[in-house]
Amino acid sequence: MAASPGSRPISPTSSSAPSTDPTAEPPRRQRVLYGRRSGPGLRPGQRERLDRLLPRLAIDLPAAGALDPASLFTPPRQRVWLEIGFGGGEHLAAQAAANPTVGLIGVEPFVDGVARLLAQVEERQLHNVRLLVDDARLLLDRLPEASIERLFVLFADPWPKKRHWKRRIVNAETVARFADLLVDDGELRVATDDPGYRRWTLACLLGEQRLDWCVRGPEDWRDRPPDWPPTRYEKKALAAGRRPVFLRFRRKSRTAELATSAE
Repeated sequence: MAASPGSRPISPTSSSAPSTDPTAEPPRRQRVLYGRRSGPGLRPGQRERLDRLLPRLAIDLPAAGALDPASLFTPPRQRVWLEIGFGGGEHLAAQAAANPTVGLIGVEPFVDGVARLLAQVEERQLHNVRLLVDDARLLLDRLPEASIERLFVLFADPWPKKRHWKRRIVNAETVARFADLLVDDGELRVATDDPGYRRWTLACLLGEQRLDWCVRGPEDWRDRPPDWPPTRYEKKALAAGRRPVFLRFRRKSRTAELATSAE
């Protein structure tokens, strides 16, 4: 869910100056959330649902060591998808309902969005959803390599001001981590309606040699695939006259990588 550009950080961050190069790696110490964890308007029903459902669905990150994402579900799911910043949860809930054998992990630091998703989880009786209400990078550091089949980063905050670019979730470091986590032939999906963020994101993704862009023609990336449920952010963009882009990148085979490196 997008944070307000004028919000203050919840925790301290590195004081180093931000790079304007999208492929430059940010400081490793960067662990910061911007915006408000919770708005003032949670209704009593939303608060009750949070108190009742979230403890059953929340992910307890280990203090050290890897976290097997398949083991978060009962029964364990062999296929696990991850959505970073699910906003109001429309996309995640729709994917969970359409793919009941897949385990869906959603990460969202803002409680308002979590409350909206929990309403959909309860209404649709979804049993294949697990949640982390925190910084996504904390989870990325704990997941083992080749453990995620599909990864979504949809309509992330573009942080348009140059001094805020270091806050963007997509950068060279996170894209490299995405490539680590995806299984062979796994898919990374990114959507945005912001032209500057689109250029930044493409520079990062095309700079990662382990990912291939799944595009077949000049207009292919402008059309949302049929199995890609719409979100409120897409609808807002279209209503404002902004046409989103839908980027799909596939993880190359690790066997092919080894063969290439051996040549």
